[in-house]
Amino acid sequence: MSGVNEIRSAFLNYFAKNGHEVVPSSPLVPRNDPTLMFTNAGMVQFKNVFTGAEKRPYSTAVTSQKCVRAGGKHNDLDNVGYTARHHTFFEMLGNFSFGDYFKDRAIELAWNLVTKEFELPKEKLLVTVYSEDEEAATLWKKIAGLTDDKIIRISTSDNFWQMGDTGPCGPCSEIFFDHGDHIPGGPPGSPDEDGDRFIEIWNLVFMQYEQLKPGERIALPRPSIDTGMGLERISAVLQGTHDNYETDMMRGLIGVVESLTNVDANGPQKASHRVIADHLRASSFLVSDGVLPSNEGRGYVLRRIMRRAMRHAQLLGAKEPLMYRLVPALVREMGQAYPELIRAEALITETLKLEETRFRKTLVRGLGILDEETRTLVPGAKLSGEVAFTLYDTYGFPLDLTQDALKSRNIDVDTDAFNVAMERQREMARAAWAGSGEAATETVWFGVKEKVGATEFLGYDTEKAEGVITALLKDGSEVTSLKAGDTGIAILNQTPFYGESGGQVGDTGVMSGEGIKVEVTATEKKLGDLFVHHVTVREGELKVGSAVELSVDHGRRSAIRANHSATHLLHEALRQVLGDHVAQKGSLVAPERLRFDFAQPTPISAEELQRVEDIANKILLENQPVVTKLMAVDEAIESGARALFGEKYGEEVRVVSMGLDPQGSSNRAFSVELCGGTHVARTGDIGLISVVSEGAVAAGVRRIEAMTGNAARHYIAEQGRKLHEVADILKAPVNDASERVSALVEEKRKLERELADVRRKLAMGGAGADADEFKDVKGVKLMAKVVTGIEMKDLKSLADEGKKRIGSGIVAIVGVAEDGKAGLVVGVTEDLTEKFDAVTLVRAGSEKLGGKGGGGRKDMAQAGGPDGAQAEEALKAVEAAI
Repeated sequence: MSGVNEIRSAFLNYFAKNGHEVVPSSPLVPRNDPTLMFTNAGMVQFKNVFTGAEKRPYSTAVTSQKCVRAGGKHNDLDNVGYTARHHTFFEMLGNFSFGDYFKDRAIELAWNLVTKEFELPKEKLLVTVYSEDEEAATLWKKIAGLTDDKIIRISTSDNFWQMGDTGPCGPCSEIFFDHGDHIPGGPPGSPDEDGDRFIEIWNLVFMQYEQLKPGERIALPRPSIDTGMGLERISAVLQGTHDNYETDMMRGLIGVVESLTNVDANGPQKASHRVIADHLRASSFLVSDGVLPSNEGRGYVLRRIMRRAMRHAQLLGAKEPLMYRLVPALVREMGQAYPELIRAEALITETLKLEETRFRKTLVRGLGILDEETRTLVPGAKLSGEVAFTLYDTYGFPLDLTQDALKSRNIDVDTDAFNVAMERQREMARAAWAGSGEAATETVWFGVKEKVGATEFLGYDTEKAEGVITALLKDGSEVTSLKAGDTGIAILNQTPFYGESGGQVGDTGVMSGEGIKVEVTATEKKLGDLFVHHVTVREGELKVGSAVELSVDHGRRSAIRANHSATHLLHEALRQVLGDHVAQKGSLVAPERLRFDFAQPTPISAEELQRVEDIANKILLENQPVVTKLMAVDEAIESGARALFGEKYGEEVRVVSMGLDPQGSSNRAFSVELCGGTHVARTGDIGLISVVSEGAVAAGVRRIEAMTGNAARHYIAEQGRKLHEVADILKAPVNDASERVSALVEEKRKLERELADVRRKLAMGGAGADADEFKDVKGVKLMAKVVTGIEMKDLKSLADEGKKRIGSGIVAIVGVAEDGKAGLVVGVTEDLTEKFDAVTLVRAGSEKLGGKGGGGRKDMAQAGGPDGAQAEEALKAVEAAI
């Protein structure tokens, strides 16, 4: 049981055998505590259980919780690599009781684990208790048989835990291991307690009070237990070392660094090896939990961790990016315990490679400029803030990196001047924004973002989280609160709600808190990363600074995800069927259906459309994982990823791949696109793709609409039901329905033709010629008729029939429709076209019908008008014109 993975399993199995629910680690981005940058303790995911706000189906639990301490209050970053026990990433083993057992059982479980399961010698152990907690001291004597000299009473807050200024709290009891007198240091509470001899391996928190306000504390009705044992620390103890970096897992990672750099891991550059191994874990786990490097918030802390490791890789002499090459070793070490590492391995690899490639260019360029600018500076001097700002703004060289690079030379940076330059740039940017046309109507967002910062989007990995309201707007102006019945806009520090962009509609859902219920009716993105929630307050009062629970409408989001992923599959299927010229020209991804516009000069046949649908569904049924990578935009496009029409991309992009390449290539997926939207986890999650319409929307642009999942199934079922209704009406089997309908349609057309022939004959007065049909006008025979019940399109055929009957002459026929409108046709026999023009004659008649003009040829012309009551007058006008 000496390996780290074995120790973790032994801990979890021990408490599972003792009735505890084994609960998976929660993500490093806290979903239930927006005040924390990262999960930094095992109890974070149970915070609402301890306060009673959340109920779980178990009353005792055990976890191995991944934690990061690299920003804010708990920031160990600068110490990592130079001490034996500091880490940015660590695992916290813990057992929890939510009103079930209390001190006696907690102490018994802990003592049995460390002395019987882990077989640590009792004489090497001692414990601390809070000075006022005599109950705990008595229990340690009774259960563990410890003597008074092994129980140390601590009167400070080190042994009294509080969740905050108010809320659950209670005394602690810590277990220490004595590494021996050959290592400097004294026991806890002594002047030499900071040495490495006595190491805390486990902290038991007895949560028995509730702090109401300073000086006022009451007993909790159901006391609880929260414990924390650092896996790295206990592993070091069990492996016979006081140095966490000498454990098998850390040695394994450091060994890979050593082999890739050919630099002795125990030599002068020992710290660099340790920094890289530690920061690799933190970086990889943060990326697997949805954090990506950026210049704000969690992404900025991740970037600092990454770049610190990458700086040490360079110090080890690595000529090419190193970090991404270590990922397989990490996955081998920790992937079994944390499957999210395996799922995100491709994304982690690409992110590290991209960041280190960029950072190396920044580092070389920045250090060169820095060397030039500081050549004449002496220790104690300050680098100009303007120079530091230029390095930051023009060359992407962060201020903290400048400060770090100069620290060894005892040169500081004029940060006041740096901040002045930063503010000047903001003012210039604000002025440019205000003058940018349409965007000028939304200048409010620029000011809001400057004040509250970007919103961190958590929605790639979760649909539920907590956030803090950072700004509220009503009627376009900032307010401090929104009351019940108010509608307005809420902005938070973090959100799982997707903001409308890239064709994907924004999320809806609810915000809630104590006495607060808020409906989120839409979500938009402003300025790229400011998420704007359109809200209606249903109950209570929403205030700036309020912490609220956020819940995305799951059913709606699931439908949107399926439709978005289906859009990608249809895009590639269209290219395969129609050709490489197919390119997206617009899209809409909504919960009900998807719409996809694309370049295509000719109509699509039914057979082609069926092939598109078949190909997309074939890929869907492969049920392959949908893989996301982070890449430089140029690199992504060069690799074959397709960009979306009208979308603006930054320097880094998410590349979404899905399906297997039909050509069998292992280097390319079926569909690879740049996309910041939300997608299904596997293609099979789409369920089904059904194209419901196709048509032209503009010159050279066509549109398909489709449905997925249940919507597609319901659509197909409805079509099937209608088909059965048709078959029932036809009294024919469903399989014969189309043939029967075709036969009926053909029979109908035949009857319509026969009926039209009969009507024409009746309109023309029968089959034979009759002299009474003709009128002599100045020696020219004129056939003039008013007809009804004739389709306007048939008037020309009547005129042709009249010309045959008349032999030589002119035919004028007015057809009057049921709605009172009229059509006029004038036909001139061939022998008279030199003398008479049918167009001139038809225009003369159309004026009487209220029409304007008319057109055609000399021998046949047609016009119309709204006033069929003037049919006879129109014929008289034609006669007059002759």
